[in-house]
Amino acid sequence: MKIGIVGLPNVGKSTLFNSITKAGAECANYPFCTIEPNVGVVSVPDERVEKLAEIYKPQKVTNAVVEFVDIAGLVKGASKGEGLGNQFLSHIRETDAIVQVVRCFENSNIVHVDGSVDPIRDIETINFELIFADLETIDKRLEKAKKMLKADKKYQFEIDTLERVKQALEAGKVARSLDYKEEELEILKDSFLLTMKKTLYVANIKEDEIENRDSNENVGKVKEYAQKEGSQVIPLCVKMEEELSSLEPEEKQEMLEAIGLEESGLDKLIKASYHLLGLISFLTAGEPEVRAWTIKNGTKAPQAAGKIHSDIERGFIKAEVISFGDLMQSNGSMVQAKEAGLVRSEGKEYTMRDGDIVLFKFNV
Repeated sequence: MKIGIVGLPNVGKSTLFNSITKAGAECANYPFCTIEPNVGVVSVPDERVEKLAEIYKPQKVTNAVVEFVDIAGLVKGASKGEGLGNQFLSHIRETDAIVQVVRCFENSNIVHVDGSVDPIRDIETINFELIFADLETIDKRLEKAKKMLKADKKYQFEIDTLERVKQALEAGKVARSLDYKEEELEILKDSFLLTMKKTLYVANIKEDEIENRDSNENVGKVKEYAQKEGSQVIPLCVKMEEELSSLEPEEKQEMLEAIGLEESGLDKLIKASYHLLGLISFLTAGEPEVRAWTIKNGTKAPQAAGKIHSDIERGFIKAEVISFGDLMQSNGSMVQAKEAGLVRSEGKEYTMRDGDIVLFKFNV
């Protein structure tokens, strides 16, 4: 599962990517510094994994991971091939969700591609280019569906769905801002619309605004805009996050405490990005390994078992499950938890929950 980091040139995309992945993508004060997308696989911070590792003292600890892609800065006209538009659109099409970095700070030393700081204009520059690309996709599909309608009336529902989306796009709304029935989503699934991708906005602010980030006028504008389409906003100082990412864990914690933060903006962003993809983690714990396993929200127990090994899914009998919270309530003791009746036996129809600690029983 990939998350694309997008934004106009010089808004802090590559700096954010470097901070998240410590991959050292080239970063400079001019447009199109990033041409080919850089890719980084990142561990998802999880306090539950850390706590289980303290209890079990395993030989190995494995966190869930999420993949970030740093995509070239976009400019007006990308949908018509301006700048690196065609590359931008093809790279973003390959991602599963989007993190859009929005500049919310003033700095005369960092050139803005449009000459001034205006976060809503910047968001709309990107969203409109994605809308134009989606309109082209919808028009092609509508043309095909209308031809097929002559032979089969079932295509009328597809045409109605596409027309509804087209109307929203023409009004400047992204496709994800609409409410859909399951049948409509099924029709749109094969269109791979860019504006259907879930989006999280990063409001990039100055270091001296961190403590009062919610009073930043530009951040407020981004939140108001995002709320209309059901998207989340995380305000953070990309420059400071870059500094934090270069520190040792103890130094990082000291710096966070000094500025009154419980966790870094990056940790918050990585966790939010993981859930943006509709992912959750179940946990396995023992002396050999404590591990977080990634599954889609709504996954049944046998399919979750298959993430560990296909043989476990095939021979699935049951799952012994305890929530992380219940284990902590039992002082981290599985024996105590069983005595208190907190360990459940679940069958094939059980839907996994985030933070379930599981032992799968199966036939070989």
